[in-house]
Amino acid sequence: MKVQVEELSPIEKKLSIEVENARVTEELNRAYAALGKQVKLPGFRPGKVPRHILEKRYRGQVEEEVVQRVVQNAWMEAVREHKVEPVGQPQVTSTSGIQPETPFTFEARVEVKPKVEAKDYAGIELSKVETSVSDQELDERMEQLRQNLARLDPVEGRDVAQAGDFATVDYEATIDGNPFPGSKAEGVTVELAPGELIESNVAALEGTKVGESKELDYTFPADYRVEDVKGKTAHFKFDLKELKKKVVPELNDEFAKETNEAQTLEELRGKIRQDMEQSKRTKAQADERDALFKGLIQRNEFEVPRSMVERAIDSMLENRLRAMARMGMDPRRLNLDISKMREDYREEALKEVKGALILEAISEKENIQVSDQDIDKKIEDLANEAKQPVSVVQNYFKGAEERQGLSYRLREEKTIEFLKAQAKYS
Repeated sequence: MKVQVEELSPIEKKLSIEVENARVTEELNRAYAALGKQVKLPGFRPGKVPRHILEKRYRGQVEEEVVQRVVQNAWMEAVREHKVEPVGQPQVTSTSGIQPETPFTFEARVEVKPKVEAKDYAGIELSKVETSVSDQELDERMEQLRQNLARLDPVEGRDVAQAGDFATVDYEATIDGNPFPGSKAEGVTVELAPGELIESNVAALEGTKVGESKELDYTFPADYRVEDVKGKTAHFKFDLKELKKKVVPELNDEFAKETNEAQTLEELRGKIRQDMEQSKRTKAQADERDALFKGLIQRNEFEVPRSMVERAIDSMLENRLRAMARMGMDPRRLNLDISKMREDYREEALKEVKGALILEAISEKENIQVSDQDIDKKIEDLANEAKQPVSVVQNYFKGAEERQGLSYRLREEKTIEFLKAQAKYS
C-alpha cells in the first residue's frame, strides 16, 4: 500500500492512498464466497452457485461493500503508520473504483489535532477569592433553610384575606375573550404579596372573603416563555377557596433534627458552614480555571478543528438536558430551540477546547505525570465527597477507559496547580 500525506492546513490533512490490486481481489473473493453460502437460487444446491452468476446478479452490491471495507482498513492502517492524529471522521473525496489488474486508489481529507507549542504561560494574572464563610453569611443561609422548612396552616378566626396570607384559589382567564394555554387551574396556592402574578403573587386578593371572587387584568412580560401570551393583557377571575398562614420553625435542636442533617443546632451550623466553604472553594477553582484559560488563549493563538468544538458542544448540551431531567423537566416537552442552544454554547466550547489543548502541551513540556498513587488518592477523595464506600468508586473506575479519563483529569488539575503557583495574584 502506498500513502502520500499532504498538509492542507495546521488542522487538516489529505491522504492519497493506493491499495494493490491483489488485496482488493482477496476482499472480492472473500465477499463472493460469503455471499455464495447465503444465496439460494433455483437449480443450484446451497453453496454451489457459480461465481459468474453471483457477479451478474450482485456485482454492484458486492463491490460497494468491498470498497467500503477496503477504504476503512486502508485508512486505519495509513493513520497508524504515518502517525496522523484524526479528530473526526475522514471525508473520502474520490475513489478509482474497482478495476481489473489495477490498484485501487482514493483520497481522504480529515481534521487533525493541532500541534500546540505552549509559550508565555507563567505570570498569568488571577484574583484572590475569599473562601471563608462569615457569621452573617451563615445566619442568612440558616434563615433561608428555616423559611424553606416552613409549613402552611389554615387560618383560624377570620375568612377575609390579609397581606402575607397564602390562598388556595381556582382561576380562569381569557385574552380578548378567548382561553389560552394554562388559562384555567384549580387548587392553586398563591401569596398575597407584591410581585408578578406569574410568580404566584396576587396582592389584589387582599380584602376578599373566602367563597368570593376577585377579577383583575394582568399584562404578561414581553419576554414571557409562552409565545401565545407574551406582551398580552389577560383578564383573570380568582375564586378564593381557603386561607393559610406561613408558620416558620424556630432555630433549635428540634429544627436541626427535622432537616435530617444533624442532631443539634450547633452541629447543623457547623455542617452548613463546611458545605458553604466547599461551595466557595469549588466556585473559586472554576473561576481560576476560567481565568487561566482566557490568559493562555490570549498568549497562544492557533486554529481549532471544528469537529472538536462540535463534540464539546454536544457534551455541554447533553449535560444541560440531563440537568433538566434531574429537576423533573422533560426536555422533549419544552419546545427547546436546540440549534440556538448549540450556538449559545459555541464560544464557551471553543474556549474549553483551546484551553485543554494548551494545558496538554504545558503538561508535556513540563513533564507533569500522574502516578497510580495519585489515581488511588483521587478515588478516595471522590468517595468522600459522594459519601460512598471507596470500593464502589473504585469499581466505577475499574475499566481502562474510565481510569484513563480520570488520569487525564488529574493531569489537568496538576497542570492548573503548576500554573497557579506561577500566577500573579491581585
